[in-house]
Amino acid sequence: MYVVSKPKPLPYDRCREFASETAAIYPPGYLRFLQQFGEGTYRGWMNIQQPDPEVLQPFAEYGLWEHDENSPITEQQIAECIAIGTTVDGDFLAVHPKISGLLWLPRHSEHIQALPLQAWEQEDDGVYALVLDEIYRHVYGSSQEGAVYYEPWTGTRSHLFLRLPPGPDSPSLPELARMCQTDAPPDLIIETPYACHLFYQHLGGYIRFNYAYGQEVAIFYEEDAQQAFAVMEQWLLSKGCLKIS
Repeated sequence: MYVVSKPKPLPYDRCREFASETAAIYPPGYLRFLQQFGEGTYRGWMNIQQPDPEVLQPFAEYGLWEHDENSPITEQQIAECIAIGTTVDGDFLAVHPKISGLLWLPRHSEHIQALPLQAWEQEDDGVYALVLDEIYRHVYGSSQEGAVYYEPWTGTRSHLFLRLPPGPDSPSLPELARMCQTDAPPDLIIETPYACHLFYQHLGGYIRFNYAYGQEVAIFYEEDAQQAFAVMEQWLLSKGCLKIS
């Protein structure tokens, strides 16, 4: 797994506190993952967070989901759920002290799902990543494509947005991305029809070429990587990009 920047692990005492309270209800490797890598975003999809027993309490009164004989929990039990993650689309991943397995509370569906999990033979720092991949396949019916990467929430991340204006002598955004790969070979490349991400360890972040919008370029970097950021910024400006104020 590629780690975008230096992790900010959850303190051992904090993880031990969670483990002593309700360790048995958490999925395999979850607490070990937090202790190793800290909170962050997995594969640009799932936000991995420390257990939160309060965030779902108000949802018990909203009537967002149906609760019939097929629902794994009652509406009242929503307030007792412990959220352990959210997707970038607003879905909740949670556990309940009296229910085995994981609960999926979707943003755009009326039906809460109980997620079955494989019985993992061992628990190491990579097991929870496999659990999340399994959840993705179950929820979306396909495997997630692209490299496996994790973006820790360091609290010291900065960014700059630029625009590549169109013109007869200007490259397209995909062309600019390929030029960047040649002039500054990245440590990891993730490219889809909608965007290209070039990851750099010395930047503690990445450059994102937003193909979907056609003109947007963004640099995400750690505050202690000012020199590396300045080099990347100057390169993009030299190719015709403009800062967005």
